[in-house]
Amino acid sequence: MNREIVLAADLGGTNLRMAAIDCQGTILYRTRRETPRGECADEIVEAIVESANECRENCDGFQVKAISTAVPGTVNVSDGIIITAPNLAALNDFRMVAALENKLGIKAVLENDANVAAVGENWLGVSKGCKNSIYVTLGTGVGGGIIIDGKVLRGAGGRAGEIGHLCVEAFGVPCRCGSCGCVEQYSSASAIVRIAKELEAQYPESALKNNAQLKAFEVFQAGTNGDELALEVFRQMGFYLGVALTSLLNVLNPEIVVVGGGASAGWKLFMPQMQETIRRRAYGGSSVRAKIVRGELGDDAGILGAARLAFDLLA
Repeated sequence: MNREIVLAADLGGTNLRMAAIDCQGTILYRTRRETPRGECADEIVEAIVESANECRENCDGFQVKAISTAVPGTVNVSDGIIITAPNLAALNDFRMVAALENKLGIKAVLENDANVAAVGENWLGVSKGCKNSIYVTLGTGVGGGIIIDGKVLRGAGGRAGEIGHLCVEAFGVPCRCGSCGCVEQYSSASAIVRIAKELEAQYPESALKNNAQLKAFEVFQAGTNGDELALEVFRQMGFYLGVALTSLLNVLNPEIVVVGGGASAGWKLFMPQMQETIRRRAYGGSSVRAKIVRGELGDDAGILGAARLAFDLLA
């Protein structure tokens, strides 16, 4: 039995999750704690180290060989630097790999969180065996990871895969990126809430009306109960997501597109309009050749993808 394992960390703006994982993708132990919100990067590093030590202590008999960390931001993988992390500003321009290797005494690797989710699904999930795949994550925003010829597409500056900022409305809703009409403003959890509030006057019988604290999950629940306002929200979400995915299909010609993230829970509500939009717009039969499916691994896609990158580092 191979006793060598790796640690995989998913560093989010709210929580830090970590797991000890073997080369088959079996999760041997996992831990979760709040991500420190201070202004010092050392606090976050210390939290990662504490989680790593907890995993080590609970995996007696195994040898931890490397740690892989997924970060919600732009990273320089070759130099192990977090360039920007909008929700973790203390880590901007921070040499995370060097810090972890120094503290833990093992090899370390760093990657963008959407990229590792793409790798996870490609290793053990629904896109397993596919050389060319796209992973789209629908959460508070929209993100993505692209795998071409079996390798993560990172681009010249590490910013490849910013699927959320594909333009689907030339003069549409302003986006936090400084542009407008980005698909993130139409097909994310925050977009679901915005669209529902904008349309509620047209649906006076809706159970969602006059809810100042409306949440995306409530719109989803209403949709599953047949609420007409909620169904229209998800129809629009599916349309705009379909426009964005059509562009990806036309440019990259993948074998499969995997849709994950918390907002993908509404799959059955937005999928029909998404598929119809792609069928009408995709060039040269791309909509027929490429499968578009919901992810299989859920929250573990990132953890497992990070682990795979750690094993690749050891190879």
